[in-house]
Amino acid sequence: MRTDKDIALKLRLSGKSYGQIREELKIAKSTLSVWFKNNPTSIQTKLLLSRQINPINPRVAERIKKFAQANKLKWEKFREEAREEARKEFPKLIKNPLFITGLTMYWAEGDNQVKNPVKFANTDPRMVALFTKFATEAIGIPRSKLRISLIIYPDIDPVACKTYWAKIVGIPHSQFHKTQVIKGRHPTRRLLNGVCMIYLGSRQLKQKLLVWIDLLSKTL
Repeated sequence: MRTDKDIALKLRLSGKSYGQIREELKIAKSTLSVWFKNNPTSIQTKLLLSRQINPINPRVAERIKKFAQANKLKWEKFREEAREEARKEFPKLIKNPLFITGLTMYWAEGDNQVKNPVKFANTDPRMVALFTKFATEAIGIPRSKLRISLIIYPDIDPVACKTYWAKIVGIPHSQFHKTQVIKGRHPTRRLLNGVCMIYLGSRQLKQKLLVWIDLLSKTL
């Protein structure tokens, strides 16, 4: 399921400027800046857009290229450090049944693409509550770091739906992203409380989860 961030990134990669994306998605420029910060592809897009306005000095272009390369190496080092830490933590974590359960849930229902954020989506409140317990208790993610995005149908009350999931996850409304309203094929409501997507928002954690899943597949 796509989110505003997914759509924004796709528009950015297609060559859209911040202003064009902001106009299309009604998202603040400051939010886009946070999403695209240190993204090598976004930096290259910025360079291409600036060239359309002013021919770039070759020396400046070379500096930008070196910056992008250095930034790429920095993030690869960061990712490898996270993967190595995950390998060291796994022997202890595997002894916790909650860790195995939550990791298996993420393996089956979560976003396993390397470049995407840590995201778990489900309609069953029991699954969402269990994944929240895995995140906060098994791997130590502070509840204040959790974020939620909802997908609902037009005939569902967004405030009531937000209140429902806030109680399930145990976080305030301020930790919710913008709710997405979609139209289904049928006019009648099929999902009483919509789809709840939990974001953990950590590049380091995404690397760890992928390593843990791989190690779990070789252990069981």
